[in-house]
Amino acid sequence: MHKAVDASVDAMLEDLRTLVEVESPSRDLDALMASAKAVAAVIESRLGGQAVLVESDAGPHVHWSAGGDPTVLILGHHDTVFPLGTLERRPFMVKDGQATGPGVFDMLGGLVQAIHGLATLDDRSGVEILVTADEEVGSRSSRPLIEERALACGAVLVLEGAADGGGLKTGRKGCGTFQVSIAGRAAHAGLEPAAGVNALIEASHQVLDIAALGRPDIGTTVTPTVASAGTLDNVVPAEATVIVDVRVESADEKERIESAFAALAPHLDEAEIAVQGAIGRPPMPESASAELFAVAQQLLPDLEGKAVGGGSDGNFTAALGVPTLDGLGAVGGGAHADHEYLVIGAMVERANLVAGLVNAIRNA
Repeated sequence: MHKAVDASVDAMLEDLRTLVEVESPSRDLDALMASAKAVAAVIESRLGGQAVLVESDAGPHVHWSAGGDPTVLILGHHDTVFPLGTLERRPFMVKDGQATGPGVFDMLGGLVQAIHGLATLDDRSGVEILVTADEEVGSRSSRPLIEERALACGAVLVLEGAADGGGLKTGRKGCGTFQVSIAGRAAHAGLEPAAGVNALIEASHQVLDIAALGRPDIGTTVTPTVASAGTLDNVVPAEATVIVDVRVESADEKERIESAFAALAPHLDEAEIAVQGAIGRPPMPESASAELFAVAQQLLPDLEGKAVGGGSDGNFTAALGVPTLDGLGAVGGGAHADHEYLVIGAMVERANLVAGLVNAIRNA
C-alpha cells in the first residue's frame, strides 16, 4: 500500500486558499485566465515540470504531464458557478474543522488533494492532470480534449466532490437542458383577444406534455425549471419560452427523450414551436467504475459507492469505455450554495487515496 501522505494539512489549506481567492466564474475569460495561471502555479510548485495553458473560447484549460507512457488521467475543473464579488461576501475561512468559501467543495479542494497526493509519489510517470475551464456550463469546449486524453491514458480519476458521507460516485445520470420556444401572435387583450395566438396558453400545454415524459421509476426525470412569456398586461403574448432539465440513466432513455422533444407539436392553431438542446452528457453506468472502485475499497475497506443524479466530465470518459471513478475529491457538501464546505479532517485520507489508486493503476 502507498505510504502515508507527507504533505501537511496546513500546506493543502494554503494552496486551497490561493485557488479560492482567485474567483473563476464560468464564461468570464479574464477571471478564468487568472484562475488557470493560479492552478498551473500550484501544480508546478508541488509537482515540478510545466503545466500548459490550453487556450479555448471558454477560457484556458490546464494540462500537466509527468511524462512517460500515459496511464492515468486526473480530471477536474477550475471554473465555478459563483459570480465575481462572491468572495467579498463569503471569504475563505477555516473554522470548526471546516474550510468554507466559493468553490472549496466543487471542486478546488479535490484539485488540491490530488496534487498533494501525487506529490508524495517518488515516481509520477504516466500521470496526467487536466483541469478544464467550462465544466459548469457543459464542457462544450473541453470535451474533445477530455476524450482525447482519457483514451490515451486508459483510466480516469475524477476529482469532483464526494457523495454524501464521503462515498465515491460510481454512476451518474446523463443530463441535458432543452429550450422550447413558442411563437404566437400578439393582439389587444381587451379589444380582440381572439385575433391573437396566445403563446402563454400554448406554453402551458407544452409544460404538461413535457412533464409527462418523465419516468422516475426508471430514473428519468424531466423538470420544467424556467418559463417566460408576455410583454404587457393588455397584450396577448406573442412569445414564450420554457427551459427543461432532463436526467436519464440509460442510452435508450436518452434516445426516447430526445425524440420526444423533437416531436413536440402545438395545441393551438397557428402556434409554432422550436426546440433546442440535447442530453449532452451521456449516462455513466456503474459498470464503468466497478474495476477502479474495487481497487479503492482495497485501499479504504469502509468506502461506499453511490450512483448520483448530477453529471460531470466523467460521463464523457465513461461513455468511451474508459474505466472512470468519480467523487474522489473533497468530503463536504453544499455544492453551488452559500453553505458550501469542505471537511478538513478528510483531506489527508483523500489525498492518500488518489495516490494509492494511481500506484495501483500503474502496477496493474
